[in-house]
Parts: sequence; C-alpha cells; structure tokens
Amino acid sequence: MNTTAKPPELENRMNDTQQFTQQTKALIDDLKSVCANYGLGNDGNEFKIITQVFLYKFLNDKFVHEIKQLDETIAKADNWEDALKALSADDYEMLIMQLSESTAVISPNHFISSLFAKQNEANFADIFDTTLTDIARDNSDIFSVLTDGGEKIVLFENLSKYVTDKRDEFCKAIVNKLTGFSFEHIFHEKFDFYATIFEYLIKDYNTNSGKYAEYFTPHAVSKVMARCLVPADKNGKSSKVSNVTCYDPSAGSGSLLMNLAHEIGEDKCTIYSQDISQKSSGLLRLNLILNDLVHSIHNIIKGNTILEPYHKQANGELETFDYIVSNPPFKLDFSDFSAELDSKENHDRFFAGIPKVPAKKKESMAIYLMFLQHIICSLNPNGKAAVVVPTGFITAQSGISKKIRKVLVDEKMLAGVVSMPSNIFANTGTNVSILFIDKTNKADVVLIDASSLGENIKEGKNQKTVLRRDEEDQIISTFNNKEVMDDFSVVVSYEDIAAKNYSFSAGQYFEVKIEYVDITVQDFDTKIDQFSRNLKDLFSASREVEKEIQAKLSGLQFNER
Repeated sequence: MNTTAKPPELENRMNDTQQFTQQTKALIDDLKSVCANYGLGNDGNEFKIITQVFLYKFLNDKFVHEIKQLDETIAKADNWEDALKALSADDYEMLIMQLSESTAVISPNHFISSLFAKQNEANFADIFDTTLTDIARDNSDIFSVLTDGGEKIVLFENLSKYVTDKRDEFCKAIVNKLTGFSFEHIFHEKFDFYATIFEYLIKDYNTNSGKYAEYFTPHAVSKVMARCLVPADKNGKSSKVSNVTCYDPSAGSGSLLMNLAHEIGEDKCTIYSQDISQKSSGLLRLNLILNDLVHSIHNIIKGNTILEPYHKQANGELETFDYIVSNPPFKLDFSDFSAELDSKENHDRFFAGIPKVPAKKKESMAIYLMFLQHIICSLNPNGKAAVVVPTGFITAQSGISKKIRKVLVDEKMLAGVVSMPSNIFANTGTNVSILFIDKTNKADVVLIDASSLGENIKEGKNQKTVLRRDEEDQIISTFNNKEVMDDFSVVVSYEDIAAKNYSFSAGQYFEVKIEYVDITVQDFDTKIDQFSRNLKDLFSASREVEKEIQAKLSGLQFNER
C-alpha cells in the first residue's frame, strides 16, 4: 500500500500546473524564435521585445479575465468581445471602475484579437506600435517606473524600430504567436509558478553586463534569506506581520524582494527599491505585475542609491524600513563620485568610512561596503535585514569591514551569519555569506557554516553548487531555532564575538574535541612495538629505493662519458 499517494485533486492540480508551465515556456520560446528569424537573436534589444510583448499578452488576458469575473453575461456570451462592445458607454465605464488596481485598462481596439484582425492592413507595424504606446499612456500613473530625476519610464515603447527590415511581417508573426495561447487559466497560480516563469523568461538576458552587475540571485539563497527574516510558526505558516515595508537598495530584477513578499503575504507589504539599471528596473516591474504587487510599482526607482538615495523622509533624512534584503555588487569603480560621498550629510550614513580609490584596478573598489552601511542606516528601530556579502568580510582584521562588524556587535543588532557553499553563484568564484541584521536581537547570535552542503552541477561553462531541499530546510530550521550542531552551527553571545576580535566565522567558535580511549599498559606497549616495526620497515624500504636511484644515476653518467 502506497501511503504517500497524493489526493486526486492535488495530483490533477500539479499536472495542470506542469502543463501551464510548459505552455508558458513554449510561448517564450516561440517569441524568441520570431526574433531569431528576423535577425534579433542574441541582439541587445531582444530582451526588450520579449519582455514587453510577454507583458502585453499577460495584461491583455488579465483584463479579459477580470471583465468576465465582473460580468456574468459577458462571461457566458458566445463572443465575449462582441458582448463587451455592445455595452453602453455608462455601463462600460462602470465596469472599468470595478477593476482591481493591478489590472491595466485596455480598450477593445487594443485587444490582441483586434490586432489579429488588422494584420493585413497597410503599415501594420505602426498599428502594432501605437497599440502598445497607447496602453502605456493610458496606464502611466500606476504602471510607470520613476527615475530619481522624476521622469516616467512607461510600460511599452515602439518595438518594431528594432527590426531593420520587414517590420510589418515581424509584428504579424509576433501577434500570431500570441493568439494561440491564453493566460486565463493561470491567474489562480501563485508565487512558485510565476517565479519559475520569470526566471525562464529572463535567463538569457539577466547576465553580467554594463557598469553595474545584473544577475539573478539563486532561489535557494533568496529562500534562506526570506524564511530566516520571516520565520514560520509551528504550523508552517509565516509569522503574523502586516502593513510592513520591504526595501532593496540594489534590487536588480527583484528575486529577493519577491521571495520576501511571498513569505510576508503580497497583500501585507509594500515594496520599495532603487537600482541604477533601467533594464533591471523594467524587469522588477514585470516581476511585481506577475506577483500581484502592482501597488508598489510607483516605489520602484531607477537611480544611483549610493550617490543619490531617493527614498527619504520629509525632513530629508533616509527613509527607514521594516525589512531589507540585498545582494549588492561587491566590487565596482565608483571613483567618479567617491569624493562627493565624503560630505557632512553622508557622515552618519557612511559611519565606518568610504573605501579609498586604489592606485591600480579601480574596478576592485568594494562598493558593497557602501551598500551595507546604507542598509544599516535604513532600518527602523525594529528593522531586520539580510545581505549577501563576500565571506572575506566576516573575518577581515582591519579596515571598514571590521568597523562595521564592531558596530553590529557593540550596538547589538546582529542576528547571525550563514556561510554558503562555494560556487553558489555560477558566475562568480567569490565565496559568499548571508549577514542577518536584527535591531531587536539583544541576546544570542547564530553562526552557521553551510560551506560543505550542496551538490555540484555544470551550468554552461561554469560549475555551480545547488542546495538540496532538505539542506535549505536544515539551514532555515537551525537558524530560526538557534540550534547548536557539531561542525555546522554555534550560538554565541555578543561578548564571545568581541573576545574573538569580532569574527563572524562559525568555524572559529567550534569546539575542538579530543577523544580519549582507555587501553591497558600491555595494549599500549603492543601498539608502540607495532609502530616501531612499521617505521623500521619503511626506513629499510627507503634505503633500498635510494640505492636503486643512485645506481641508475651512476649508469646515466657512465653512458654520457
């Protein structure tokens, strides 16, 4: 008898989800195929086309889905589009007013079905582009990302401009791919589904490029950070928190924020972020839309956090947050504006100092130290943070690193550290640790050495370490329960850490154990005799080998003569 069999309803749901996942990935592949056929494969602008067309399709289907939920007559009509167009202007306006905030308003002439019907008209590429830009304009107030200068980055742009030839045919091919697929049955799916789809969607585009590194934080790292910041209760449910703020000053595509929001509850938190990359800000907006966090899009800022932090209070001081997660760039040349940072208003924010400009290799400037100080100053009195840092940070014996660690210990705001396996990021050889800050933790600190966990797999040309599910759970459980495990975790006091020169490395606190075995004098003498005989045999064999070598050398010298 199989006691682990899943209920039929759950089994069917899992099968449906797998089917939806494959269908959605197939749509992404089809769109990439169209781009490749028109000379845009691996082109720098391909990701703009893929992500914006994907988003247009998602918003189109969500609008239709919501309309059908609100009006039963439209839902049951043989042709829902004709039924919608038949509504009076007042009825249509009333229906639109009932839409949720996360649903973009799309007029009937902007539906994908309308584009499909117009594809044989002259200058179809212009019709296609105008459709997207009109939707972007009509929904600008809710769906635009702001720059730190106050400019709006709207949802869509003219996409056909990236095609040098046969623009009409390209746009027709895109529309034809969109009509054969529907998101309508996928809107009940939750975070795990959309996280998988998002990662698949951006996997070819979110690579290290440009001045600021843009990459996707591994799901295991994101999960550990979120679940250690927001522990589940004994029933496996997340802690009861609501109306909280979550922030990432180097958000990238937002994987850390999405995992955190999922643990808290998407309807119980508001997201704030800043990132210098317009590309990353666009990807984060897409992530927010997929994960029902549209209400936070207006808090997504494209800008330089270190030089010009956007999120501030009315008095000009930094805004503070309940939760902060971040995987900042580790090294970067910020010499162009480092002098500007050394100012009176930044004295408190960069309390441990600003890295000096190296005479050589300016790109090796440790900018993560700036982000880390900024994060500490951006926590409210009860705030918690999880930050990815190079493992070298946790033991550095001098400089800014040690000053930061000293502040965390002396002011009692350290929750713990988890040192991760090497190659947990496939695109960097730097060993990383997760630093957990908690301004409410005035007692013991948890230090975990998880460096021996995981299995090695090959990802492209790189080796990558992947944590197994039970290993992820082991780290999370050990951290949240403050468990002590031999050669894995320790629980230490702030005084213990200060006595160890403020080291955050778990290995320096592991107890050295010496095992004693009771044996008789006779057994001891027997073992000593055996060791002595073994040594004599080894010395004798060594002399014989030495004689053979000398004989061969003499023979070689004779032959040379």
